[in-house]
Amino acid sequence: MISKSSVHLNKRDYPNYGSTIKEVSNEDKFKVQKEEQKLCELKIRSIIKSIFLLLSIGFFLWVVYYQVFVQKSNIGTTLCNGFGFLIIIYGLFASCIIYNYLVGPFLVPLIEFYIWTPVEVLFRKSRYAALTFYVLFFSGIFLFLIYDTKGDRLRLISLLGISFFLLLGYIFSPFKSHIKWTTVINGMVLQFSLALLIIKWAPGGALFNCVGNKVTAFLGYSVQGAAFVYGDVSVYQQGVLAFKTLSAVYYLGFCINILYYYGLMQKFVASLGRLLMFWFGTSICESVNSAANIFLSMTEAPLLLKPFLDHLTDSELHNIMTCGFATTSGTVLATFISYGADATTLITASVMSAPSALVYSKLMYPEKEEPEITQDNVNITYIPYDSLLEAAITGALDGVKMVLHIIAGIIACLSFVYFLNGVLTWMGALVGYTTADDAWTINAFAGKLFIPIAFLLGVPIEDCEKVGQLIGIKTMVNEFVAFQTMSTMNLQPKSKTIVTFVLCGFANPSAIGIMISGLTALVPRKRAQITRLVFRAAISGAIVSCMTACIAGVLIPTNQKTQ
Repeated sequence: MISKSSVHLNKRDYPNYGSTIKEVSNEDKFKVQKEEQKLCELKIRSIIKSIFLLLSIGFFLWVVYYQVFVQKSNIGTTLCNGFGFLIIIYGLFASCIIYNYLVGPFLVPLIEFYIWTPVEVLFRKSRYAALTFYVLFFSGIFLFLIYDTKGDRLRLISLLGISFFLLLGYIFSPFKSHIKWTTVINGMVLQFSLALLIIKWAPGGALFNCVGNKVTAFLGYSVQGAAFVYGDVSVYQQGVLAFKTLSAVYYLGFCINILYYYGLMQKFVASLGRLLMFWFGTSICESVNSAANIFLSMTEAPLLLKPFLDHLTDSELHNIMTCGFATTSGTVLATFISYGADATTLITASVMSAPSALVYSKLMYPEKEEPEITQDNVNITYIPYDSLLEAAITGALDGVKMVLHIIAGIIACLSFVYFLNGVLTWMGALVGYTTADDAWTINAFAGKLFIPIAFLLGVPIEDCEKVGQLIGIKTMVNEFVAFQTMSTMNLQPKSKTIVTFVLCGFANPSAIGIMISGLTALVPRKRAQITRLVFRAAISGAIVSCMTACIAGVLIPTNQKTQ
């Protein structure tokens, strides 16, 4: 029998339960505090949103009372400015609220189940239903063009250009048997519909003209901020590119990140992407990316799909790159506008080229695999920021990298072009080409080489060589140098509009390097596929810009007075 006195336990022999309990308690306490902090932030945000909503409604009612009963304003004459414009803004605001809380949760599923799905099944199962629709649509387009081009039949050459580029895509497609022709035809339907809406329908043209003016005015505020930092002489009088024009990149990055912080950009892009998915029958990832490329650059748009990039098929990867090459980004619009490009034309080109790139990539490199990512298992990435200020400042700082890339690219490319022109001029002088008119330069060679392309786009014959020069500069150097060169040329309004459509894209050698480095940083595992497909995607992107220009060329009169 062991006595109590014979047993001696040291303090260290006892299990230290207390410390474990204390550690667990501290961990739980930290979690509780974190949850309470999140709830508090949500409450504060809800209160701020409620206050903002009440103030907005109050201000709106005040304006309505003043304009209707005091000023007796006419809404129809102020749709782009003043009272009418405010009505449109509040109408869009109310529509978003109604959609989020009523239409989206309740009506959209019903419409999809009872209307959209049966129609979709009918078109897919019944070959004659789809065929009838396509025949009626394109017959209507053909008859309209016959009537519209009366006395100006040269515009129909652009139809030959569209056919040529489609044939080119088919010839170089590696998997011709996998091409979904309904996707391609639906793309042409949407392209012509958008073009008719914007170019031929007066209210549609007025709407995009209004949007273009608002974008120009919005970006113009960056000039005031730049003048405060760099001085009035550098900005207003000398108009230095790095100081005046590129300052808009910081400003726009600041504003876009605010939209990201509140999730507005992601929601809008996701909704537009789903519409494109339903219309074209493409996967959700490539559809969302196509929608994002209307506003974002080739390296920014894929960030929305970052968690899913590892699971993309080769066709989807090719599509993402094609959309990046075929479109431009909102952050460089101010640069193009400063070179004399029309803001309305630039916006129209971006809106039309994004879905066109989605379609043409499926012709140039069709899907032969089963996509892993579907609508049911995809969620758009929300970039995590701790505060609104952090998001906004980060957007402005991200603009620094873009500005440095633009400046470095322009300096390097222009310097190299001048060097090549010097060498070519010297070589030409050795065989008798000594005058300024017949000197050998890249511009001169490009002008001759791309004359057939300019002609197929619908450019008036007298401007074909000039437009050919611009296409060559954009293809061999970059779009910034091409727009800068365009600002020194005397072009007809129609030629300037068409070439703006062509130049509104990033398909050039330097952009290929940016695409490879940007995408491989996001998906290192796909490096081999990216480098294998990037040149095909760049060519596809360049062709998409030309096809969009062809559609504009067939609809715009040769004697167009203004852009």
